[in-house]
Amino acid sequence: MEPPATSGRRLRWALSDTFVIAGRSFSQLRAQPGQIAAELVAPVIMTILFGYVFGSAISLPGGGDYRDYLMPGIFMQVMALSAVAAATSVAEDMAQGIIDRFRAQPIARMAVLAGRSLADMSKDWLSLATMSVCGLLIAGWRPHGTPLGTLAGFALLALFGYAMVWLGTYIGLLVKSGAQADAATFGWLFPMTFLANAFVPLEGLPGWLRAIADWNPMSAVVSAARMLFGNPGSAAASWPLQHPVTASLCWSLLIIAVFAPLAVRRYRTAAPR
Repeated sequence: MEPPATSGRRLRWALSDTFVIAGRSFSQLRAQPGQIAAELVAPVIMTILFGYVFGSAISLPGGGDYRDYLMPGIFMQVMALSAVAAATSVAEDMAQGIIDRFRAQPIARMAVLAGRSLADMSKDWLSLATMSVCGLLIAGWRPHGTPLGTLAGFALLALFGYAMVWLGTYIGLLVKSGAQADAATFGWLFPMTFLANAFVPLEGLPGWLRAIADWNPMSAVVSAARMLFGNPGSAAASWPLQHPVTASLCWSLLIIAVFAPLAVRRYRTAAPR
């Protein structure tokens, strides 16, 4: 079957294929609720540990409730680690020959990865909703901003999660197995969430380390979420933390602009496994 001849028909063809792949991927997620639950275990444990065990020993420079300070950092961590799930899933599909079968069918090349990314974004929204309920019930977290600001905060977090999905997708296409994908993403992403302002203020860090943390994209995302939720934050010494919403948008769009084309190119050229 040949692709449509006109650009308009090719676009409709690609969009149709994208939603078909997204539906397939999302139905797989619905059939495996344990996968989503397993991915949320660590953030729930972190909420309990930092909110109740360590929280009493952590003071905020500007005052405020530490649990309100904590939850945007937990939300960011959930979105960042969506790269691990995306990388593992893509690598396993490649190893099992599923993606090779897609490439042998008359499906728009971009549609396979775009459809998967849409399904992963839906999972990100579900994860955010679940962790929000956990934050409300377990940690006593409350957004103190406007309803519109709160929605904007969640949208900004979801955009960052979508960017991390593309990063994870590219990594998953580079490695040979799900185990390698997990090691290639979790091994550096999880520590990076601590080299940010997600859990503790940055004021106590040495100057050179604070500069790295200030320019960590995760710090900008957390600061933007805190600002939009009306939750307490910490002093902003660098441009990304003085303008966190703008910085978060720039970081997320930059990650998508870099890794989405790289993933599509890798998908087109990857040898069958």
